[in-house]
Formats: sequence, C-alpha cells, structure tokens
Amino acid sequence: MKITRIEPILLAIPYEHGAPKSVMATGTLRTTMDALYLRVETDQGLVGWGEAFGFACCPVTHAAVERALAPLAIGREIDNIAGLMQDLHRRLQNMGRNGPVGFALSGLDIALWDIAGKAAGMPIHRLLGGDGKKTRVPAYASLLRIGTPEHVAGVAAAAVARGYRSIKLHERTCEAVAAARAAVGPDIALMLDTNCTWTPDEAVAMARRLSGYDLTWLEEPLFPPDDYAGLARVRREGGIAVAAGENLGNLQEVTRIIAAGAIDIIQPDPIKMGGISECWKALELAGDRGMRAEPHSPYYGPGLAASLHLIAAMPGEVMCEFYYADLAASPLGNIIYPHGGFLGVPDAPGLGISVDEDIIARYRVR
Repeated sequence: MKITRIEPILLAIPYEHGAPKSVMATGTLRTTMDALYLRVETDQGLVGWGEAFGFACCPVTHAAVERALAPLAIGREIDNIAGLMQDLHRRLQNMGRNGPVGFALSGLDIALWDIAGKAAGMPIHRLLGGDGKKTRVPAYASLLRIGTPEHVAGVAAAAVARGYRSIKLHERTCEAVAAARAAVGPDIALMLDTNCTWTPDEAVAMARRLSGYDLTWLEEPLFPPDDYAGLARVRREGGIAVAAGENLGNLQEVTRIIAAGAIDIIQPDPIKMGGISECWKALELAGDRGMRAEPHSPYYGPGLAASLHLIAAMPGEVMCEFYYADLAASPLGNIIYPHGGFLGVPDAPGLGISVDEDIIARYRVR
C-alpha cells in the first residue's frame, strides 16, 4: 500500500471555558482552539487521520508538512511503518530532532497507525498488544490558564460538578492554587503545570510555598525545559513530585531525562514526539525503569484518540488529559468526549474515530 496524498488541515474552532479568554505566549488573545490535522490517502482507498502539534505552532507545522514531509513521503510504501518513519526521520534530521518538522512526522505516524488498524480490522490499542479490557479511562480536566483566583475557583468547581476527580491548573501564583484547592475540597486531585516559567531557584521556592495545597505533581516548572539538572534539583528540594515530557522530541531525550533523575512522572506527547511509534517506545522504557507515565494530550482530535489507544494498551490505571473547554463544534462529534469524568476507549478499527467533513469545512483556515 502506498501514500498518494498528504493533506494538512488547519482548524480554528471557537470555544468557551467559563472564564475570560487568556493571552497566548504570542501575545494574542486566544479566541479559538487551533489544531492541525493530517489526512493521508492511499492507493487502496484507505484514509488515515493524524494530528501534529499544534496551537500557535500550526502555521509553521503546516508549512513543514507541505514543504518538507509530503514530498518525501508521497509514493512510499507503508506496510512497514517503523522502517518508513526511521528513513523519514533520517532524511529530515538537519531540520531538527524536535519542533515543527518533528511535529509533522508525528502526525504522519499517527495517520499510518490509523491506516494499519483499518487494514487489519483492529483498534490500535490491540495492535500495540493491549487486551481490550480497558473500555474507559479516567480523565483529568486540564484547565486553560485563567489567572484571576476567583475565576480559577469557579472553573475548577464547575469541572468537579461535571464529574472530574482530578484537575490540572495552568497557573503561576500561590493565590490561584489556593483558590482552586478551596473550591474543590481536599478529596480532588490537583496538579499544577506552569508551562516552563521559573528558574531552578524560583521553582524550589515556589514548590515550598505550594506545599500546603497537596499537589499531585508540579509540571514543567523550568525554562528552559531541557534543564534536566535543574529539574532534578527541584525534585530533590521542592517537596512535590515533578512531571515533564511534553517538550521531549525523541527517545534519546527520554533516556537522558530519566538518567538525570529529573522527574517522577514522564509525559510523552504523541503529536510532538514521533507519534504512536516513538511514544510507545518511551512508555515501554518508562515501564522498564519503574517510572510512572501519563501521556500528554490536551487536544480534541486524532491526537487525543492516539493517547487513548496508548493508555488502553498500558498496564494499570492511567489518566488521560482533556483540555477543559467546550468547542463550538467537534470534528469528531461526541466520539471522544468525557462523561462523568471518564473517556471511552474507541474500539473500532484504527483510531476508531469518524471525522465530520462538514465541521472541517466550516472551521478550516486556508
């Protein structure tokens, strides 16, 4: 089977999340959830869907798909996903082992697994060796950055009312964390992701100040995120478990962050770190080292489906991240949407999703 077409599709879908809209790192107001899907067609009529990171990176990743990836991949045989992806990674290595070209490769890999599952008549979690017993997984509400303590408290309480038992904040102040803890009570798991904000000195000081709020983990506290020695220090001195991994671009980086003793929880992201293929290797490595793993997945489309299949194939109970916002319309309908704090595991062949082409057409950015 050969690839005949790779189409990047940029979407911008309005959303609501119960609070004022926030300003992104680019300095612009976030009024839409932007995503980049890949539609991959084959000469046997099978179509696969993938997703490449994402958000403010979308236009650059879109160009990477069109100008770097597609010319190399169209016409290639896809019966050996591992062999094809290794060759593409090698050919594109001078464009970086992380970043937009890596994100484009991740989207293609997910689409190829979708095609492989459809060809075999099996869901991806079965192809990965899962036993099919996980029909749903616990979801945690991953709140957007809000800032104002009273709004943080209101959105956190609303998430609990919807059935979530675990909530992740994207805040940077003790006041916001305190407001969330007061709003949700002592029995709800609370995590904090600062999106790479502090120096090691600042992170250690903040972790100590946050010690009274019973945080399950402190995520991505440092800039730069690859300061593994700094992360190890925060882990030793801060008193809170450290989580990271969404900024890892390949398996070698996973090996290095583990060897540095930098984290307690590793969070590989399928739409950033080589798709399902590389993420599964990272999860297996973490399992071999006895490390807790929680795939990173604050998305709504094929990337979220990919994370669900990875989690379904993993042993034990693993949570799935869900970005806490209501889209004006979802390209997947309600196929992947939390109910009572849980996400159902798709069991149809491939990713097990059905993409609504009308929604794609309505919210597509050309």
